[in-house]
Amino acid sequence: MAKNKLIKIMIWVPLFLCIGLGTRLKAENTIHIDIPVVLEKANVVFNMDHLAFDGDMPVGIKYMHLLVNRFKEVGIKGQVIGIFHADAAYMTLNDKAYNSYRKVSFGNPYKDLIAMLMKQGVQIEECAVSMKSHGWSNEDLLPGVPQEGWMGSGHTESRRAGS
Repeated sequence: MAKNKLIKIMIWVPLFLCIGLGTRLKAENTIHIDIPVVLEKANVVFNMDHLAFDGDMPVGIKYMHLLVNRFKEVGIKGQVIGIFHADAAYMTLNDKAYNSYRKVSFGNPYKDLIAMLMKQGVQIEECAVSMKSHGWSNEDLLPGVPQEGWMGSGHTESRRAGS
């Protein structure tokens, strides 16, 4: 009988402590914003020059989508631009060019994500220097993706505009 009572105590006491501690920790993790930021306008350039993934989702594409949604949610005016170059340049290729470059036969798996971003108003650009170094032409790009005339000009242009 004493053994059963001891076992019950050993089970219930840690359980109650964990529940109480969990509640206490949750309350302590509340975030208070000390410096609220109110934006009326924001122009953002995403430098899509390297490969970074969250599972199979390119991180930059994911965050462009999240940012555009947040802009719409809170009424921020502005523009989001994604400039693809260097290691990530191939993401804007059409199916034929993508298959040839990546040596696959299933087409560009990013084309629907890029089309969705463009439909949301994101300006997607391909770097002309990357295109030249790979031997790609404008016909190799996804529909609606322009090539950027000088490496970094999107960054420079946004700086000139004061963003």
